[in-house]
Amino acid sequence: MHVAFLGFGLIGGSIARAIRANPATSGWSLHAWSPSGDGPRRAAGEGIIDTAATTPQAAIRGAGTIVLGGPATACLGLIDDLGGQWRSELAKDAVVTDVASTKGAIVDRANAAGLRFVGGHPMAGIETAGYDAATPDLFAGRPWVVVPGPAASTADVERVRELATACGARVMEMDADEHDRAVAAISHLPLVLAAALVEAVAGVPGRERPDWPVAASLTAGGWEGATRVARGDPAMGAAIAVTNAGALAARLRDMRSVLDTWLAELERADGPDEAALAARMAAARAELGDR
Repeated sequence: MHVAFLGFGLIGGSIARAIRANPATSGWSLHAWSPSGDGPRRAAGEGIIDTAATTPQAAIRGAGTIVLGGPATACLGLIDDLGGQWRSELAKDAVVTDVASTKGAIVDRANAAGLRFVGGHPMAGIETAGYDAATPDLFAGRPWVVVPGPAASTADVERVRELATACGARVMEMDADEHDRAVAAISHLPLVLAAALVEAVAGVPGRERPDWPVAASLTAGGWEGATRVARGDPAMGAAIAVTNAGALAARLRDMRSVLDTWLAELERADGPDEAALAARMAAARAELGDR
């Protein structure tokens, strides 16, 4: 398989490393381009990819599978170019996929561009961005959601499935809207809540809360865990919010409603009901189970 990466950070780099570490795909040809060129150059020097392309057109020329590896909004721009000014560089059977965290807007844009598109979302990642953080086992045992576009054939979907399984992932095929509603709950809402928690407790640059330095000196595992995802790539997070705004807003309204019930309990005229609070915490713990 001839694979081209447009954008080559944590996810793209980890895909390339996983492919190179898999004996079954040792013969695959890998080529990459990124706006800075840093990741592809390093990967080529390490023998992870065959070519660090100097232009997107050079990267995609002759590729059977093209992986869009940037933030969701960057993927929209790349799709426009693939369907427009770069169209002549696409192989006749080229399949385009992506690794962004939202799917609806991207699948719609690819369909409008007339591309053979199969959306992808590897459900794995860490808060450290960039090729330097890439690892070959990032996707091992993790879900990799596949969302076929209207123009994709069964063979096109199978090619993207092959890419995901080569990385050790578990493929799950979903509808774009179903995917976006689900990840708004378990991925995008936690991201916004983590950022909002920092804003509420620490303030914002130039308007820090006066009690933040003392609180910061006491932070431990609870704070670190609750804010971990806020330490990720801001551009990636903003692109997620922009391209999944409706589903994310709905989840935030749900969260606001739940927080209002917590406030009502804490501000009861006769004081909070300890047993009721314990029951709510126990119920949350039971929902999580062993996950």
